[in-house]
Amino acid sequence: MGEEEGKTLSDREEEEEGNEEEEEGKAIDEGELENRGLHRKKQHKKKRLRLEKEASAADRRGVCYLSRIPPHMNPLKLRQILSQYGEVQRIYLAPENPSAQVRRKRAGGFRGQEFSEGWVEFTKKSVAKWVANMLNGEQIGGKKRSSFYYDLWNIKYLSKFKWDNLTEEIAYKNAIREQKLALEISAAKKERDFYLSKVDKSHALSSIRERLKKKQKVQEGSESNANTVVDILEPKVIRQFKQTRPVVDTATKSKPKLSKDFLAGIFGGSSS
Repeated sequence: MGEEEGKTLSDREEEEEGNEEEEEGKAIDEGELENRGLHRKKQHKKKRLRLEKEASAADRRGVCYLSRIPPHMNPLKLRQILSQYGEVQRIYLAPENPSAQVRRKRAGGFRGQEFSEGWVEFTKKSVAKWVANMLNGEQIGGKKRSSFYYDLWNIKYLSKFKWDNLTEEIAYKNAIREQKLALEISAAKKERDFYLSKVDKSHALSSIRERLKKKQKVQEGSESNANTVVDILEPKVIRQFKQTRPVVDTATKSKPKLSKDFLAGIFGGSSS
């Protein structure tokens, strides 16, 4: 009985130790989960604060529009020039029409990339307004050897305009262009299929004619049948509109006729 009681006590002690270890493990797991949850909350809070700062900074920014980009001007040179007046965030220059670029290259002009219009984003609205009012209509200047030294600024401040509006507009234009391209491709496919069907039909008709000609040589009296089949395969074109009369007939009819008595009085002679 003592041994059994000792065994039971030892077993109980081991079970209690195992339960304590399990409880400690559970406590550690719960602490790790709490730490992970707190870490995620901190990250989410940091992300939200960052987005709020970016939104507030975007509200303070101003965008200027350039209706004309001088030749040989690129985003890097434009940033170098405008950075003298204020901090520039982003620049977007719209490429010119590819057909205009091809015509210029054929004429022997500048073979590089040129731009038609552009948008410049400044860090502050006040700076953007000041730059637009000061530079609009003024000479670009700079070094005299530059190709756009004598060009004029065509710049305007866009009130209540954000950079997101520009990206949305660009995406909308790209979607329209892709839609038009898809329509043109579908129309070209339809034309191709129609052309190929007509080609197949012409090949079939030519093969029928060749077979009929061979039958004409082999069999007698098949000439009339072949002609009727060819006439059925190639229907005659009958015009339904009315033909107008020649202009000469109407001109001759419209001319007045002179009587014989009138001619005799002029040229002096008998009317008979």
